[in-house]
Amino acid sequence: MMNDNNNLPKTLQQAIRHFSDDLTCIQLVASLRWSDGIAVCPRCENNQTSFLSTRKIWKCKACKKQFSVKVGTIFEDSPIPLDKWLTAMWLITNAKNGISSYEIHRAIGITQKSAWFLLHRIRLAMQNGSLDKLSGNVEVDETFIGGLGKKMHKQKRGQKNKSRGSVGKTAVMGLLERKGRVTAKVVKNVNRETLHSEVKSNVETGSNLFTDEWRSYRGLSEDYIHEVINHSIEYVRGNIHTNGIENFWSLLKRTIRGTYVSVEPFHLGRYLAEQTFRFNERKGNDKERFLGALKAVSGKRLTYNELIGFGGQ
Repeated sequence: MMNDNNNLPKTLQQAIRHFSDDLTCIQLVASLRWSDGIAVCPRCENNQTSFLSTRKIWKCKACKKQFSVKVGTIFEDSPIPLDKWLTAMWLITNAKNGISSYEIHRAIGITQKSAWFLLHRIRLAMQNGSLDKLSGNVEVDETFIGGLGKKMHKQKRGQKNKSRGSVGKTAVMGLLERKGRVTAKVVKNVNRETLHSEVKSNVETGSNLFTDEWRSYRGLSEDYIHEVINHSIEYVRGNIHTNGIENFWSLLKRTIRGTYVSVEPFHLGRYLAEQTFRFNERKGNDKERFLGALKAVSGKRLTYNELIGFGGQ
């Protein structure tokens, strides 16, 4: 079962029409999962399978089990049809400032709770598992995500320290390769040991490293050409600056404040994956971003219990 990606839609209106046919959706997902057109059984990994066109599923000739194209993907065990899944994926991959579960709920006709679960599973597919390190000119910075204690509801404020600054917020570290990609992740703290470990794990030794004057970055000159910009004096000195990664933080915080309003630390990693994916695919068009996310749906699973914190920690 093959699908010609050249005939895929290029706009949202075309996408809604194109994905209205269930078999078309199945063919597209199958062609990206099994590029040679031969379905592989997710249970015994045998490729001796046959497609049952009346039920739109496959049957394995080895283990005699039946399976759909959803098994082994983020779509598994979801009663939501693929046409709605693919429309939602098109929306979230191409919405510059993100899209809320309430917008998805209204747009494709599912409950807000289902839309919230659906969006988190799509964000899981958007996570970049690349092992390639950043190189060349790399900007490094950290930020904190979360609301100020003085602006919280008094009941929630009582659970956190009332101090200002970073207290009660979640630390996030970002690394940006100029004219390239960015990676961002939640970190336990912004101490020297944590930041050095992340830099060494994500940046090729010998690269040009640009940071601000935060003391935890001291000592990186042993493995990198480390340049520092002192923000209390200046923001740019020649090509020494961290404006690129700070621009990424601006996009991220605008998305969170403007679209999602509030993000729990437990879920923040997936919101980072969403923003990172769109930033790294910024030079592509809507169809390319959509296909990039759809190609990554296999081998990733997120149950509702894991999402809400039961059984997933």
